[in-house]
Amino acid sequence: MNTELNFIYFDFQKLEVYRKAKDFYLHSKQILEEAKLERYVRDQLGRASYSVALNIAEGSAKKTNPDRRNFFTIARGSIFECAAILDILHQEGKIDQVVYSNLLKLASEISKMLFVMARNLES
Repeated sequence: MNTELNFIYFDFQKLEVYRKAKDFYLHSKQILEEAKLERYVRDQLGRASYSVALNIAEGSAKKTNPDRRNFFTIARGSIFECAAILDILHQEGKIDQVVYSNLLKLASEISKMLFVMARNLES
C-alpha cells in the first residue's frame, strides 16, 4: 500500500501531526493483527488510534477556534488512551520493549503537537 499522497485535496493532509497520527494507527493496526488480544482490547485500541487522525481532520474543518481546539483536545485524549493501552499490553508481555518504546515515542510526539495546536487556538 502506498502511504504517500500524490495529491493533496484537504488542508489537514498537509499537517505533520496528521501524517504521524496515520503512522501511529498503522503501527497500532499491526499490533492488533499480530498480538493475541482480547476482543475488547482490540476494539478499544483500534478505535482510539483511528480517532486521533479522524479528530485532527474534523477539527481542521471547523471555522471557530474553540471548535477546532475541542477536536484537537479530543484527539490528544485518544492518544493518551492509546498510550495507556500500550502500557498495559507491555506490562502483560503482549508487546515487546522495542515496539512499546517506538509507539510511545510517536504517541508523545503527537501529544505534544496537539497540545501546542490547541494552546495556539486559545482566546
